[in-house]
Amino acid sequence: MNSLDLLYGFGAAVLSPVWARKSRAGWGERFGRIEAPASPPPGRRRLLLHAVSVGEVNALRELVPLLRRSADVVVSASTDTGLTRARELYGAAGPVVRYPLDFSGAVARFLDAVRPDAVGLTELEVWPNFVAACRRRGIPVGVVNGRLSERSFRGYRRIRRVMRSSFAALEFAAVQNGDYAARFRHMGVPEGRVLVTDSMKWDTALVADDAPGSAALGAALGVDRSRPLVVAGSTAEGEEALLHAACGPGVQLLCAPRSVERFDEAAAALPGCVRRSRAGSGDAGSGRYLLDTIGELRAAYALADVAVVGRSFGRLYGSDPIEPIGLGRATVIGPAHRNFDAIVAALRESGGLVVATAGELPGVVAGLLADPRRRAAMAQAGRRCIESRRGATARHAELLMKLLGVAPVGV
Repeated sequence: MNSLDLLYGFGAAVLSPVWARKSRAGWGERFGRIEAPASPPPGRRRLLLHAVSVGEVNALRELVPLLRRSADVVVSASTDTGLTRARELYGAAGPVVRYPLDFSGAVARFLDAVRPDAVGLTELEVWPNFVAACRRRGIPVGVVNGRLSERSFRGYRRIRRVMRSSFAALEFAAVQNGDYAARFRHMGVPEGRVLVTDSMKWDTALVADDAPGSAALGAALGVDRSRPLVVAGSTAEGEEALLHAACGPGVQLLCAPRSVERFDEAAAALPGCVRRSRAGSGDAGSGRYLLDTIGELRAAYALADVAVVGRSFGRLYGSDPIEPIGLGRATVIGPAHRNFDAIVAALRESGGLVVATAGELPGVVAGLLADPRRRAAMAQAGRRCIESRRGATARHAELLMKLLGVAPVGV
């Protein structure tokens, strides 16, 4: 036990009422008690690639198969939803495990079980006990798809003295834009180890007119394909009610909340809604649908005439708008998108994305539904932007293979 463990323990005790509100599984795993993955084949080195939750896990869709050509890759995730999604995407071809809390004992047990030769952290996740334990064991650590938002940076800057050695220990930080690069350098990553490589989210976008499973999803929900449909992804508190009011008579609405814990709350805001998880639920004529499952948002977006990206009309910080645009859907996002500023700016500048306030949303949605030519022009512009920004996945794969000391195959 060290001083950080004591600090974590104190913080956990203070925040215990908050923790108690949310059901979490896998407490043994959270303290490093995981089943050890089978040893890699002789001569094959092991990379631990960590992503926190669903968004980060999805960002690795192209990277993990690319890396597995050359190395034994163990994928880890922290949240229950992230772990479920990681197992769906990557579990058939290799180990997927839960990442531990940053207590020194938990970290030691976890590393003893996984035995990585190198570690890649997705976006941020620079935890001091974990990085220190890797350094003591001679395990190099790098960050891919690095992102340090203005909000997160304010918090990290307050504890810079504690965190500086962890950031300084990184072999590299491959980040999405110049603003993030400056923040990583300020936190202690040496100048020559910070690289601007753009976002892997551009690479994972499916540029297509449809998505697997979309027709089956629409049929299961009872969506009327002859009527306009608005699909709102990653919605947060209050946004379902906002969207319900914004969709006028005859307009269907499908909402996909970001948090599993909000499914019932979201259903209450969508009168008569049909719930994906409950066959025969709701009123098929209500024109309101709730996607209360994980992993089907892409298929839902493919059904849309207009897509709305949630967590952006309240006090949160936005969600990724790339996926519906790749599917050729005219897409709207709210003004609160700080976590995706660079992506939103690129897409908006290209003409592939509309930013609207809550008050503007009804008029914007109605205008887009009434103007198929404008929707088509937005889709074309957005897709051109996506195609022009691809390539970060290959750049990150090269960096990770170099970290691992392995010659990349087909990168």
